[in-house]
Amino acid sequence: MKIRIVLPLLLPLLLAGTACGAQSLDEDADAGTTSSQQVVLDQAPAEDKAAAVINAITPDPALTAKLPAGIRSGGLKMTTSLGYPPMNMPGSDGKLPIGLDPSFGRAIAKKLGVKLAITDEEFNSQIPGIITGRYDILLSSVSDTPERQQQVTFVDYVQAGAGMLVEKGNPDGIKVPADLCGKIVSVVDNGSSLALANSIDGDCKKDGGKGLEILKFSGDQEAMLQVNNGRADANITDYVVASYKASDPKTEVEALSVDGTESPWGIAMKPENKELIEAVRSALEALVKSGEYGKILASWNLEALAVTSVEINGGK
Repeated sequence: MKIRIVLPLLLPLLLAGTACGAQSLDEDADAGTTSSQQVVLDQAPAEDKAAAVINAITPDPALTAKLPAGIRSGGLKMTTSLGYPPMNMPGSDGKLPIGLDPSFGRAIAKKLGVKLAITDEEFNSQIPGIITGRYDILLSSVSDTPERQQQVTFVDYVQAGAGMLVEKGNPDGIKVPADLCGKIVSVVDNGSSLALANSIDGDCKKDGGKGLEILKFSGDQEAMLQVNNGRADANITDYVVASYKASDPKTEVEALSVDGTESPWGIAMKPENKELIEAVRSALEALVKSGEYGKILASWNLEALAVTSVEINGGK
């Protein structure tokens, strides 16, 4: 938030599961070549706003060669957590992954010259899935933090800040985090929003004030819903998500930015997978230099998230 020498033909994969088991989705096939033999690469679906940009990307055999042999032959396994628009969300069929995160996953896979399988996974299960090798990359608007760097290695792909959702008209007059003291807020459990809520809570209590009542939820959509149903005075989330939510008049909410919270979001991988980390970094850097990176951001009206250089573990 988070690819090619000669490859065999892979069959599209479609697995469905519960919220705990999640669902695995492999994209439609598109013809492409990475060597003297023809291979079949994924085609970005029409619902992906960056489809035209992604499908025009030329695979780089030199980058393919950097990949571990298992990924060159079997493709790239990516996990994301749908329900975080415009970063990641289900398509019209309720299953197809779309949003900026799937767009970047498809673009990186295309540049690396391998197929891509995307699995929708609950947030708290994603990093464990990387550590155990169930997935190769985690691309799901995950903040690159020093704490998470103890478990995974990040290739930073965007930079974004926090935001708040409040009831339309902002009846409580919330403008800055200090205005949340004594109020009820909703957040996604175990994410950067929870960390921010805990920090605000601590600041509120420093001078003997009343802290926050924090409601924790497994998914962002459920957390944001608490403002609509009156259970929470505010929802703390990422500003890009808050802004997208508030752009729909039916939601009857407003988005507020939290100044000074900008930080990198990274594509997470197992630290031991050094070949994969370098291949993903190189692919993303190539997309930045070619201008395709910027075009993908523009397709989702998210140009403000752009980074000028690709860093590893840039979160401080």
